[in-house]
Amino acid sequence: MKLTKVLTAILALGVACTPLTACSSSSSGTSSQSTAAVSSEASKDTSSNVSLNFYYPVSVGGPLTKIIDQLCTDFTKEHPNIKVNPIYTGSYADTRTKVQTGLKSGTGPDVAIMFSTDLFSLLDMNAIVDVDTVAKNDDKAETKKLIDDFYPGFMLNTQAKGKTWGVPFQRSTIVLYYNKDAFKEAGLDPEKAPSTWDELMADAKKLTKSGRYGIEIPSTGYAYWMLQTFTLQQNGKNLMNTDGNKVFFNSPEAVKGLSFWKQLADEKVMPKGTIQWATTPTDFIQGKTAMMYHTTGNLTNVKKNAKFNFGVAMLPKNETYGSPTGGGNFYIFKDKPAEHQQAAWEFVKWMTTPERIAQWSINTGYVAPRKSAYETDAMKKYVKDFPYATTARDQLEYAAAELSTNENGKVTKAIEDNIQNALTGSKTVEQALNDAQKEAEGYLKPYQN
Repeated sequence: MKLTKVLTAILALGVACTPLTACSSSSSGTSSQSTAAVSSEASKDTSSNVSLNFYYPVSVGGPLTKIIDQLCTDFTKEHPNIKVNPIYTGSYADTRTKVQTGLKSGTGPDVAIMFSTDLFSLLDMNAIVDVDTVAKNDDKAETKKLIDDFYPGFMLNTQAKGKTWGVPFQRSTIVLYYNKDAFKEAGLDPEKAPSTWDELMADAKKLTKSGRYGIEIPSTGYAYWMLQTFTLQQNGKNLMNTDGNKVFFNSPEAVKGLSFWKQLADEKVMPKGTIQWATTPTDFIQGKTAMMYHTTGNLTNVKKNAKFNFGVAMLPKNETYGSPTGGGNFYIFKDKPAEHQQAAWEFVKWMTTPERIAQWSINTGYVAPRKSAYETDAMKKYVKDFPYATTARDQLEYAAAELSTNENGKVTKAIEDNIQNALTGSKTVEQALNDAQKEAEGYLKPYQN
């Protein structure tokens, strides 16, 4: 789900590739053992050599691209008849565009990491193949065991129409980061993050001073994602239905949630107008805000760069806790030969073994999407030394699907633009959400029975 430009710089200086690549080496006993546990087919020979194009949108350059490159090299060492060509495709949005262009021209990838929310759009294009189809040569019990090992919250944007269409990889929830030193300075308990909307407002007022806001909640990039937090915290109400063909942008819960969000700015504990997704972590690290809502994918960034004591907590609740999930899944494409699909499936299984995704989580801050990843020695040690590594995972108990619909790009833009209209004051909250609802309904009408 959503690393920022800040993470690019930090990881370029501080993230080492060695732990993850060592985990994936063919000489690693744990790697070979975990691969075998997933499927007895994982190291079989193919009848001919297969070359796979793999698109991936890690939102940083530098070391993480090197990690992916090394993983692909190590996979080929273990599977000499399958060569994976890793192709860094920029942001998630860039990747979506390149995949769509490739599908039209027949030059698209064999396998890609894309937003989990791209699911309905990919299904509309008849672009991807389901897991049962690519796993047809595997033991069915082993395939079920693999899928069941992923946290149910991450399967909400992965399963549709009775089938599993992707495999979670770099996944996330939104968490609250807070500056413990600022809390202590303001007379607040540094070990107690606000747990309700009322506490959030009260603490933010005490934390606000010249040169520092109490809270920042970004409203560019993924404003819909932030609005979902506020609606979900009222009876678990989400912004769309499970079929992806209806939205509830002007529901009472959405109105109340956006009104509270705007109130934070009206009370001057949060900057007025739009707040940039990419610069919010920078503001937090530089002490310009004492708290922020952001993806857990920024956890390693904050951990490496903050010069103060900080904490990570589940998002404050209204009636209940709640956060949408986020991040990317592996998808395998339907327009490729069957042998390519089978080879891609072997690669996806290999990439999502517990040891590999545990180390990926450690290196990035993303939630390791498989339960068994938290039973690995590396993750146990990391969590013991840094307990906040489990906050986003624990919040999955209250998680819901991220906004995903037919015509997802257009629908998302409708709500994003109008959230910003409300926060900047160019429209009332009610008018902004009514306009977003009307626009989205126009896009979704053809998909409704």
